[in-house]
Amino acid sequence: MASKDKKTVLSPSSPDASALSELQRRFKAHPVLFIGTIIVLVIVIVAFVFVPAFVPSVSGAGVDLSFGSYNTIPLTYVPGNYFSQIRDMIARYRQASDTDATNYLANYQIWREAFEETVIHTGILDELKQAGYAVPAQVVDREVAQLPQFQEGGRFSTTKYRALDTASRMALWRQVQESIAKDTYLNDMEGLPPPAQESAFISAMASPKRSFAMAVFPLRGYPEEEISAYAAGNGALFRVIHLSRITITSNEREAQQVHNSVTEGSSTFEDAARTYSQDAYAERGGDMGVILAYELTSEVPDQAARESLITLAQGELSPVVQVPSGWAFFRSEAASYPADITDATLLEKIRSYIMEFERGRVEDFFFKAAESFISAVTEVGFEDALIQKGLLERTFGPLPINYGDSPIFTSLSAFSVPELSGAGSNENFWQTAFSTPVHTPSQPLVLGDTVAVLYPTEELAEEETSAEYIGTAYASYWMSSFINQNLRAYFLTNPKLDDRFFDGYFKYIQPLN
Repeated sequence: MASKDKKTVLSPSSPDASALSELQRRFKAHPVLFIGTIIVLVIVIVAFVFVPAFVPSVSGAGVDLSFGSYNTIPLTYVPGNYFSQIRDMIARYRQASDTDATNYLANYQIWREAFEETVIHTGILDELKQAGYAVPAQVVDREVAQLPQFQEGGRFSTTKYRALDTASRMALWRQVQESIAKDTYLNDMEGLPPPAQESAFISAMASPKRSFAMAVFPLRGYPEEEISAYAAGNGALFRVIHLSRITITSNEREAQQVHNSVTEGSSTFEDAARTYSQDAYAERGGDMGVILAYELTSEVPDQAARESLITLAQGELSPVVQVPSGWAFFRSEAASYPADITDATLLEKIRSYIMEFERGRVEDFFFKAAESFISAVTEVGFEDALIQKGLLERTFGPLPINYGDSPIFTSLSAFSVPELSGAGSNENFWQTAFSTPVHTPSQPLVLGDTVAVLYPTEELAEEETSAEYIGTAYASYWMSSFINQNLRAYFLTNPKLDDRFFDGYFKYIQPLN
């Protein structure tokens, strides 16, 4: 089959117990690779059973769907080639997952993913070529003979095979040859062991393990009296104002013309807003609703201009002022007045302001509360101090230092403690957790929207068998990470890659004009 003069003899043996055993052995030995091989064979089968086998040349029609090259090997999309098969397979998967493949972004992602898989596919074959590796013709013949479309009564059918035209047979043969070569490459990669010292180092990280109790001080519990006191001391920020506005984005001259039409009475403010204004308030006649003075800061960055708006009398019109989106002028619907700090709605707005712009004040408040709690712990113990202060307690562990939430070790997420969300990558958390002596409260620390005090309750060494298991697990994890991340990165960032996908996509698939 490797050449036209070679007599093809294809007679695969029927399945038996030993073949089934061999399949089971290969799956147990290399499950990821085995499944990957099956997927490749499925692509081959689909391509040559459901898709026309003939691969047409588009160059004759003056069309070259080129998306770059890898080591000068063109990365082109031609109906029936690897690129097109992968693209079709991904599109079918997306559709089966209720993803709208016709969506602009989804379509771009489908093509990009297919392009990257084609780069990796091409790169692997190029690596093998440079190494001088070629799959023996008889091995390819044997694999082709086992394809389902050539089976009849459990045996290879020469009649079915010869029913394919010559171009289709050769294309199929080359495709199977490439899949076997790629399988060999990945098999060799999977066989690479991680550095022995690295595995030993990772195993040692499993010990010691610690368990913890934790006192939490939610920042949302900042007392209302503190909010009221802040509001009273910063009354200018929380003056209540009610304004309407008209925004013109083109230029200041046009904004002034609209302003003149309202001033002269040729148009009402509301009509001018609906006709000319270009902001979110236009349909409401320009009405911005009731807001607090600090909320105007992003609308009018200039402090002097902003203050002049806040002090407008009811019904008074402001001059045209510059705003981030262009130019605007305002009308006061009511004179400003101090916020009523007994109003729950206004108090909640002030709380939001403090949490966004004065968060340090809130954290300082709870740090003091935490220090008071720590003093109580030294006097009455952790549990009694919790009761005395009326605090929430969380418990978690045992777990080792697992900075970054590696799946090899027990991670913080395993304990379903909401306050620990994001703490897996918090260096201060791990340093505090494992440097604080057992049965001693830690210094307070910030965890998201919480101030916490950790209390290590137990420390133990990992069992030797568990450490050995972790070393073994790391070997599998290292290989999986290498194939799925490092190997992909090797080809996708390789200097040999001339990535012109963006230009090609918007030229052939989704023209910008």
